Amino acid sequence: MTTTTLPVGFSDMLEVMRTGHERILAALAEHGVHYEPYPERIPDPRPTGRAAARAYPMQGVLKYHGLSDWHYRIAYLPSISLNNSAAHTTTYVEFDPDLEADCAEIGGITATGRDLDRVVQTLNAVRELTGCQTRARVMSRNVLQSRVAGKGLGTSASASAALAAAALAALYGPELASNRRFLSCFARLLAGSGCRSAAGGLALWLSYPSLSHADSFAVRLDGEGQMEHVSLVTVPIDSSIGLKTESAHHDAPESSLFRSWMQSRSDEIIECLAAIRGGDWRTVGQLAEMDSMRLHGITMSGSRENKLVGWEPENITLFRMCNDLRERGIPVYASTDTGPTVVFITHRDHEDALVAAIQGLGLGLETIRGKIAGPANLIDPDEALAEIGVNP
Repeated sequence: MTTTTLPVGFSDMLEVMRTGHERILAALAEHGVHYEPYPERIPDPRPTGRAAARAYPMQGVLKYHGLSDWHYRIAYLPSISLNNSAAHTTTYVEFDPDLEADCAEIGGITATGRDLDRVVQTLNAVRELTGCQTRARVMSRNVLQSRVAGKGLGTSASASAALAAAALAALYGPELASNRRFLSCFARLLAGSGCRSAAGGLALWLSYPSLSHADSFAVRLDGEGQMEHVSLVTVPIDSSIGLKTESAHHDAPESSLFRSWMQSRSDEIIECLAAIRGGDWRTVGQLAEMDSMRLHGITMSGSRENKLVGWEPENITLFRMCNDLRERGIPVYASTDTGPTVVFITHRDHEDALVAAIQGLGLGLETIRGKIAGPANLIDPDEALAEIGVNP
């Protein structure tokens, strides 16, 4: 098993997090949540191959910031998110022996610099499974239902999951890409949350410092229709400061609040797991709203000099609106990740009242009605190219 880093200054947290991890695994078994073994054998690579995949962005319920290992993108703490039908990413990958170097086009623009590096890291990890040297051509597009993408919608996660699924299937065939545990490990490499986009639905990412690559994976927690009645209403909001998620990952572990966040996580994961399995969407919404507040506080308190304030003025109004709606007997919960975009969690019976309340604020905000989506799936490559805007 590939080992990962234990950051300086966090060795005292290792036993706490390992014990919490074991408690979470026991709770999964108790609730009948199963996951596949990591494959023992990798098929021989194809001389040439192409594949495409579609994945959905995620919205954190029990969230995370901070990476204990940046290369393998291992988080300091486990997390739960839901996949959101408000958008999706479609990605096409083709391995071609005639290519001299990997190349990528994202949203019709040639990728360079850090954007290309992150794509190549995933491709390298897929090739290293067998020592393959064939380079790849990648084309990807985020397909939105709104005029603006907003910051905090979670499309980096869907992009990561779609890339991993398409790359694994193109080089080794669809069967390997269908192993959700294996896929989620590789979907983690471009953006950590990509592992949960790969798993789909309401997904748990198992993680703590020094956990091995093969053991830091995502597993879907719903699966028997428990959350079919949940409505998601997304309000995309752009960041006026050009917020970068990687900046938040750097700052968060420096917050004095960060360790208590880690220590409380296993209890909250177990509570959230029980709520999901029981169809208790209100507890899921309560946890998502509460952890939105904590995520913001931790991120904002990671530096004494340069405070990373990710919300915009609209966020305060929207969170207060939820309190007002709940006082009127309309259960609605607001969730934000890294950035101001808000995803509201409610019952489908309250969706119309929620949308009317948002529009009644007079802020000119878009609303996207959706539901819990996923997992990442392989699609026809020619269909993908057409959606991306390339003639097959």
